[in-house]
Amino acid sequence: MQASLLGRLLGRSCVGGLVASLLLSSWSAYAELQGLTESELSEVDGAGIGLVLENFKFAHGTDVDNGQIFKIGGLKSTDGRDVEIVVNKLYVAGANSNYGETLGPVNLGRLVNPFKIDVLDGNDIGVPNKAVLEFAAPEMVDAALGYDCLSAGAVAGSGSCASRPASAELPNGERPDIGLQMNLVVGEDPSANINIHAQSAVIDGSYLRLWGDNARKQMVAQFKLNFYTPELSINACKPDGSGCGSKILMQNFALELALGNELQPMFFDVDGNGHFILEIAAIPTPQAGTIGSDGLRSSSDGAAWDFYEDYYSNSEYRSNLTIGNLSVGDRDFGSARVEGMLIQHLKIETRDLAP
Repeated sequence: MQASLLGRLLGRSCVGGLVASLLLSSWSAYAELQGLTESELSEVDGAGIGLVLENFKFAHGTDVDNGQIFKIGGLKSTDGRDVEIVVNKLYVAGANSNYGETLGPVNLGRLVNPFKIDVLDGNDIGVPNKAVLEFAAPEMVDAALGYDCLSAGAVAGSGSCASRPASAELPNGERPDIGLQMNLVVGEDPSANINIHAQSAVIDGSYLRLWGDNARKQMVAQFKLNFYTPELSINACKPDGSGCGSKILMQNFALELALGNELQPMFFDVDGNGHFILEIAAIPTPQAGTIGSDGLRSSSDGAAWDFYEDYYSNSEYRSNLTIGNLSVGDRDFGSARVEGMLIQHLKIETRDLAP
C-alpha cells in the first residue's frame, strides 16, 4: 500500500502554522514540515485537520494457512445460536477493479477539498454554546464547477460532487471501488458467502457531528450520509465463492440519508443491561403560540407558524433514495424512488434474544 497523507493544523489564536506531508511506503515514513506565509496565515479561520490520500489502495484477504483471519464474533441469532462472520476480502481501490479482481490506486480527497476533522462553533450550525466535533467528507460544490455524482464519465460542470471520476487526465480518479466478501455461519448451518460491491463510489457532502448534551448527559450526533454509485451489487454464493445465486443489481444508486438535526439530534445511550439505544426525539414545540384551524399564517401565531414552516420545508432534514434500475437475476423491476422522507421520531433499542 502506498499513500500520501496531508495534515494541516490550523488555529484561530495561533501565531504560526504547520503543514505536514507524510509519504507512507511499506514500513518507512518521511515527513517534511513547512511554515505558512503571512498571507496564508491571514486566511486561518478555524481549527482542523485536512486529510488527502493519494495513490491509495487497501485490500484485506483472509489466509487461514498463514494465520491471517478477519473474524467478527460474539453475535447471536434470534433463536440463540452463535453467529460468526469471516471477512474473506475487503478492498478500497481505483475504478475498473472488476469486483476486486484487479486493484489499482485511487486518490481520496483533494488539497482544495480534503476529508476533514474539525471543531465547529455550534452557534454557527444551530447548536448554541457548544463545541462540535465534525468528521467530514469533501464538500459539495456549485454545479457549474462540479461533476455528476453518478456518472463514471462525468465532466466538469455536470453536477455538484467535487470528487472526479477516473479519466485520461486523472487515471487514479477520486471515486473508489469498494467491496466486501464475507462468509456467514449461523450455528451448525453451512456458511453462506455474501458479496457486496460498489463501483466508482462517492460520499461527498457526508459528515458526522458529535457533541454532549448537558441535560441528558449523553453523547449527541448529527449524521448526514450521501452515497452515490453507478452500480451497487449484492449476491450470495457457496462457501468457496462458486455457485452464486441471482445477483441483486442496483444501477445509479443514490442515497441521501439525514439522521438528526439541530432541532432533533440523535442521542446515544447504553442502558443498565448493556443494550444500545439510539433515539431521535420529536421536535420541541415553540414556547408559545397556536396554529389556526385553517393552517394559514394569517390566523396563527406568526412565530409558531414560521417555526413549523422552516422545519417542514428544510430539505437538509429530509432523506432521499433513488435507484435508476433494480434487477434480480434476469428480472428487471425498473426504477424506484423515495423522496423527502422526514424522521419525526425514531427510537432503536437492542435486545438480547438468546434463551
